Amino acid sequence: MTLQYDKSMANRLKRADGQLQGVLRMMADGAECRDVVTQLTAARSSLDKLIGVIVAENLKDCLLTEDEAQREEKIDQAIKLIVRK
Repeated sequence: MTLQYDKSMANRLKRADGQLQGVLRMMADGAECRDVVTQLTAARSSLDKLIGVIVAENLKDCLLTEDEAQREEKIDQAIKLIVRK
């Protein structure tokens, strides 16, 4: 089963895109390093949250619809997506 991406997920991604576009403008304008890094950190944080939302929604859907063997495999895949070793 494929996850249906909702409007709130798209909005989160658009916000992150706006943040990155802002960083590009800051760099072109010669903004302070500290300010650029602060905005990059904010963009990274918003993308990390979006990843968490997408994985959580997919996992929730999987737990409700898959059989037990498939659930374990999907849970392992979700963990690998979130935790990179």
